[in-house]
Amino acid sequence: MSSLDPVLLSRILTGLTLFVHIIFASLGVGIPVMIALAEWRGIRTKDPHYTLLARRWARGFVITVAVGVVTGTSIGLQLSLLWPTFMRVAGQAIALPLFMETFAFFIEAIFLGIYLYTWERFTNRMTHLLLLIPVALGSSASAVFITTVNSFMNAPQGFTLSDGILTDINPIAAMLNTATPTKVTHVLVSSYTMCAGVLAGLAAFSIARGNKHMYFKKALKLTVISTFVFAIATAIIGDFSGKYLAKYQPEKLAAGEWHFDTSAYATLVYGGVLDENNEVKFGLKIPYALSILAGNALNTEVIGLNEFPEDERPPLSIHYFFDTMVTLGVLLVVIPLIYMLRKRLPGKKVYPQWMMIGLMALGPLSLTAIEVGWMYAEVGRQPWIMRGYMKVTEAATTSTNVGWMLILFILLYLVLCFSCIKVLSKLFRNKNAIDEMKMLGIEGGERK
Repeated sequence: MSSLDPVLLSRILTGLTLFVHIIFASLGVGIPVMIALAEWRGIRTKDPHYTLLARRWARGFVITVAVGVVTGTSIGLQLSLLWPTFMRVAGQAIALPLFMETFAFFIEAIFLGIYLYTWERFTNRMTHLLLLIPVALGSSASAVFITTVNSFMNAPQGFTLSDGILTDINPIAAMLNTATPTKVTHVLVSSYTMCAGVLAGLAAFSIARGNKHMYFKKALKLTVISTFVFAIATAIIGDFSGKYLAKYQPEKLAAGEWHFDTSAYATLVYGGVLDENNEVKFGLKIPYALSILAGNALNTEVIGLNEFPEDERPPLSIHYFFDTMVTLGVLLVVIPLIYMLRKRLPGKKVYPQWMMIGLMALGPLSLTAIEVGWMYAEVGRQPWIMRGYMKVTEAATTSTNVGWMLILFILLYLVLCFSCIKVLSKLFRNKNAIDEMKMLGIEGGERK
C-alpha cells in the first residue's frame, strides 16, 4: 500500500468517508422534519397512530445521529491529515462555519435528549412538539454551515491570496459566496426527500409483507406525499443550480452535458457514449433544452468545454452522474404521483403489486439519488479542491501511510454500517409496532 500514490489513496479515503457520511448526515437533517410532521398530524387529528410513528422514528433517529457523529468526526480528522496544504491555506477562511456547526450540533443533541424523555410530561401535547423545533433547526443549521465550506471550495471569496497565503480574510464573505444559496437549499431539500423516500419504502415493505393495520397505511400515506412534495421542491432548486453552473462553473455544466463548443440553442444530451472525436452516439438529444436550463431562453449561449484548458476540465464521466440524478429525481416524483392517483386507476386492488414494488423502491432510489448527486458535485469540481486557486494534487499529503488509514477506516465503516442496520432492523420489526400499539390501547385506528 505504501507504494501507491498518496494523492490517489487520499481521494479514495475521502470519497469513501463522504459516501458513508452523506447518508447519515442526510438522515440527521431530514428525519426530525418527518418526526415533526407525524407528531403534528397526531395532535391535529387526535390520531394515536401518527404519535406512535413519531415516537418510533425518534428512537431510530438517535441511532443514525450516533453513527453520523463518528463519520462526521472522520471527515474533520481527514481534512487535517490528508489535505494539510488546503487546511494551511484555507483553514482560517472556513474556521467560522466549522466552529458554528459544533454549536448547532450541541443545540440539536441537548433538545433531542429533552424531547425523547418528555413524551408524557406535558398536559399540552403541543409543548412537547415545540421541543423538536430546536432539534430540526440544529440539524439543518449543521448542514448549512458544513455546506458553506463546500460552497467556498467551489466559489472561493472573502480573502486576498498573496504568495500562497490567504490574507485580509472575511469569514462571513467566505461563507456567503455565490455557490451558497443553491447548494444549501439543494442539500436541505434533497435530504428531506431522501428521508421521506426511505420511510415510504419501509412502510410499503411492511404492507407488502401482509401488515394491513392502519398504522402502516397511514405511515405510507404521510411519507409518500412528503416524498412527492420534497421531490418537486428538489427539482425546482435543481433548475436554479443548473443556472448557477452556467454562470459561475460553466466547465462543470459543459462536462456534465458533453457540450464542447460554445453555442446558443444548445442541445441537452441524455445517455449515450462518446467516440474518439467526442461525438455522441446512441444518446437522446433534446433540442434547445440545455439553453433553457442555462437561462430560460432558447437563445441562451452555453459555454463549451473547449473554452477551458485540458488540465482544468472535469472528467467527462460526470455526464452519467448527472443523467442518473435527473432520472432518479423524475422517478421520485412519478411514483408518489401514481400512488396519490391510485383510486382513479383501473383495477379493484387499492395496493396492486406493481405499485407496491414501485413504492418499496422509493428507499433505494432516494438513497442512490443523494449519493449520485454528491458524486456529480464533488467529481465535477475536479481537478480543483479550491476552484481557481488550488488543485487536488497540490493539497494532498505526501505521507506513505495513507494506505493503512484506508484499511482501518474501511473496517470502521463496515462495523458501523452493519451494527446500525442490525440495531435498526430489530428496533423496527413490525411485531414490535403491533405490540406497542396493543400496549397503548390502539387498535384499527381507534383508541380503546
